[in-house]
Amino acid sequence: MRRWPAVRSYRPPAVLWDAVLVAAALVDVRIHFAPDEPLRMVCALLAALVLAARRRLPSPTFLLALPSALVSDAVFATLAALYTLASLSRHRVLLAGCAPAYAACDLTWWSWPAPEFLEPHESSALVTVTYSVATGVAPVFLGRLVQARRELSLRLDEISEAGEHERLLLAQGVLARERAQLAREMHDVVSHQVSLIAVRAGALQVGSRDPGTREAAATIRRLSVQTLEELRHMVSVLRASGSRPTELTPQPSLADLRRLVDSSGIEAELRTDLPDDLPPAVQRAVYRTVQEALTNVRKHAPGATATIHVRHRGGTVHATVANTAPTRPALPGAHHGLVGLRQRAELLGCTVASGPTPDGGYALRLELPAEATT
Repeated sequence: MRRWPAVRSYRPPAVLWDAVLVAAALVDVRIHFAPDEPLRMVCALLAALVLAARRRLPSPTFLLALPSALVSDAVFATLAALYTLASLSRHRVLLAGCAPAYAACDLTWWSWPAPEFLEPHESSALVTVTYSVATGVAPVFLGRLVQARRELSLRLDEISEAGEHERLLLAQGVLARERAQLAREMHDVVSHQVSLIAVRAGALQVGSRDPGTREAAATIRRLSVQTLEELRHMVSVLRASGSRPTELTPQPSLADLRRLVDSSGIEAELRTDLPDDLPPAVQRAVYRTVQEALTNVRKHAPGATATIHVRHRGGTVHATVANTAPTRPALPGAHHGLVGLRQRAELLGCTVASGPTPDGGYALRLELPAEATT
């Protein structure tokens, strides 16, 4: 069945949206234009023009747009600035004060040298107050709703990415089991039978007096030995690639640590004093440890920074990867990577420890002999 490509909705650039808002605010100023009141006109024009900086400076933009609601009826720019502040800010106390501030300015009419306030005994006072408060609360509520929708969309994307990664791990596990089973079959059945063929061919070559038979037996024995060598090589390849499909590619070393840290997608600092002549197994173990730790920071501590410290002391290699506390909610994990690191550590005779730090972050520590082999 033919699958049609997904239709992507067009989203105008942010600059275009800002230009539209500034134009709408200028139209609002033009509607409430008062040529004999330059102070009100200046405040209204300032509120309209500062909307161009609303994404970068939401709080100052609202403060500069607020006087327009106090001295004039051109309040579109003030409401737009309040909405932007609510959609970008996480300070609930600040937002809780901005809405009443707008309502107070909307209910107050500035007339020099003293402002005029709404008379509480007027019959329409309650309706006017309710309307002003609702007008101030609406942009805040809408901005918080947009912010929640944006964060929910990011969470859904991360969950989808985590699910795809889990499916990839499952597929790799199935492939590893199939390769391990195939390696066992080749070693237990095929290698055994080919060995018997080689032994029988050797006995026939020694015991036969016919030159043709001896030559045929020698050929069979030579081919059997060659087949055994190829089978052993294939079994070793299958067993080596049983953990993950990339084992056949060139293995990483300490020279690749800097590229790994730079391409991790997080802010990380690398400090190392390891020599370049360490055994390949030690270099791979350090690389895989740092790789898994950075992956965990990216997945389970979004927004955190990391510090990687690798040193060589007294014949032991110490690798520590510590990260700060996350700035956004983290995704749950099954800790498969830590399990794999501990299994690798047992093979090399080293130890892996991990746990939270006092500042709310997390640390992963590796200690292994500098002469470890695998």
